Amino acid sequence: MSITACSLNLLTIKYLPFASGKTHTQSQPQLSVNAFQSFSTATSMGIKHNRRCSLRPKAGGSQGGPGIEGLQPQDTSQTKPEDSPTVVNTSNNASNQGSSSVLSFLCPLLKVFAGQDPSLPRNAVFEVVTSGMASISRLPWGSKALLDVATMREEKGQPERLLQLYEFEACPFCRRVREAFTELDLSAEIYTCPKGSVRHRELVRRAGGKEQFPYLVDPNTGVSLYESGDIVKYLFQKYGGGKDPSLGLLESTLFTGWVPTIVRAGRGMTLWERANPELAVKRLELFSYENNQNARLVREALCELELPYILHNVGKGSSKTKILLELTGSEKVPYLIDPNTGVNLSNHNEIISYLFQTYCKT
Repeated sequence: MSITACSLNLLTIKYLPFASGKTHTQSQPQLSVNAFQSFSTATSMGIKHNRRCSLRPKAGGSQGGPGIEGLQPQDTSQTKPEDSPTVVNTSNNASNQGSSSVLSFLCPLLKVFAGQDPSLPRNAVFEVVTSGMASISRLPWGSKALLDVATMREEKGQPERLLQLYEFEACPFCRRVREAFTELDLSAEIYTCPKGSVRHRELVRRAGGKEQFPYLVDPNTGVSLYESGDIVKYLFQKYGGGKDPSLGLLESTLFTGWVPTIVRAGRGMTLWERANPELAVKRLELFSYENNQNARLVREALCELELPYILHNVGKGSSKTKILLELTGSEKVPYLIDPNTGVNLSNHNEIISYLFQTYCKT
């Protein structure tokens, strides 16, 4: 399918702001989606490359926002914080500290089990079964968009500038935040931070002062946050109509949030030694939702390659389902768009193989 042709036929450019307040001083393209009126970044898919960058918000803002200036894959090693971010950290309770200690102990152990080359052919049955078990352990979270929020998103669109999340796939606390993104029908810029990271972990240290994940940057408000519980509450207050997080989302992580990490034996945790993320000059895009067993396998690969990407959450009831249908003829995820090569794939096995073959050192 020609994504360029599909997008140009379906979309008309005009911008629909999500939130009130001052806009950023750079000229932003205006988005209005004829058939879809909900997704403020929809036209980023498949439109000619010289227009894609303007449709992908940069970090930071004109009012001294928190982002990290120039977060582009090709020159990330040279980036510095644009300004001192407003880092909010209100969670200092014992449970958070204890959970972090457990994670510090667990990660090295899992790294041993996940030590094989992630690019090698995998047992397809084992992969799907273990990822399926991980999904079952986290039901019902991260599977669907909240109805009233999805309706609001369809009417108002995405936030004016994409939120930025620094995380790694295997982390249960990062998972908690990604589940919230699915429920709130939010798209985001994902900066994968596997252990051994050569780029993104350093950016978090510069911006926030410590290497801790997840780390959220909201260029729309000038807020940066550590602590998954604080991030989830902030997201629901700011982008969920002021409501509280869904019942059990916060508490359940302490009990079952570890299951996917253990069952998947630390996949999506460590940088692959042959990864070459510098090849991804333009940002990849992934249609996914957090608790999808096939999409999880793709996100693990993206993390192991330290590839930044645009995450389009398409949980059940999402306002973006129409876009996915028009692009692929199906509601199934994952669906990957790579503007660097013009490749678009929907089969998770093909996506994983493609990623490791394309973004590796020769």
